[in-house]
Amino acid sequence: MSEDEELTYSDAGVDIDASEAATAALVGAVSDIDNTTDYAGLLDIGDQYLALATDGVGTKLLVAEALGDYSTVGIDCIAMNANDLVASGVEPVAFVDYLAVDEPTEEFSEQVGKGLAAGAEEAGVALVGGETAVMPEVISGLDLAGACAGLAPKDAIFPGEAEVGDVVVGFESDGIHSNGLTLARKAATKNHDYDDEFPDGEGTVGEQLLTPTRLYTYLLPALRERDVHAAAHVTGGGWTNLLRMGEHEYEITDPFPVQPVFDFVQEEGNVSDEEMHRTFNMGTGFVIALPEDDAESLVEETDGRIIGTVEEGESVEIRGLSLN
Repeated sequence: MSEDEELTYSDAGVDIDASEAATAALVGAVSDIDNTTDYAGLLDIGDQYLALATDGVGTKLLVAEALGDYSTVGIDCIAMNANDLVASGVEPVAFVDYLAVDEPTEEFSEQVGKGLAAGAEEAGVALVGGETAVMPEVISGLDLAGACAGLAPKDAIFPGEAEVGDVVVGFESDGIHSNGLTLARKAATKNHDYDDEFPDGEGTVGEQLLTPTRLYTYLLPALRERDVHAAAHVTGGGWTNLLRMGEHEYEITDPFPVQPVFDFVQEEGNVSDEEMHRTFNMGTGFVIALPEDDAESLVEETDGRIIGTVEEGESVEIRGLSLN
């Protein structure tokens, strides 16, 4: 690839459209899944739902491996799951991890465990065991994933459908979080090593990429007190995640600022604005659609801010881009 050629997520090795098609095929083959939201599966257990979500850390683990620092990836693993439950209106209560390795060592297992413990404490969930699988012919290095269980009264589940006229409240991310790392890694290492000093912030390039995913579980009590129509955890697919709240036009007029790590990835990889917003959270990690009065009180009570509105249409309008 030449220096001036644009790098895309697909070029880096991840085709979002193909991934979504594969997921749809898997879900379509399991025909008896009835109670689901866009972020969790729901099991009716009487007067409430038991909810389950599962996710992993992805290729962020390769950055951890390169730095020999696995101390934060456990936080990522819990956050990627617990945040999905919150996006459904569910309170996360328990987490189980699955660590697959080619060769076990006490050092990195302890580091992963410390991250899981820190994430669980912040999220307010119980760690209820897990599995470490040693599979040298299947795994090269390690993979870390998990599943989170949660509970919600039936009337607490968010409808999942924004309404025209709603206000969109956003909550800041802590950086890249745990998606798009395949693109971010390729861009960041074109001209730098992970241990190079980061040019526009603290620490090294690798440390910036390892900044753990922010947990949004603290929001749930405030959200349950309001008429939340839909929520979105901004992960894989970037800003197109807002379309999971319903086929509307999301006019985003005041998103949170883009952190320096995104500017760095974009410049180093010559990545287009559109590709960046289709891949990364670009500074805003969680969004809520709800009526204006509730939005204003939510902003007063939390660290969120009003970033836009829901209109007629079918796109996400942000920073001069139209995403659908």
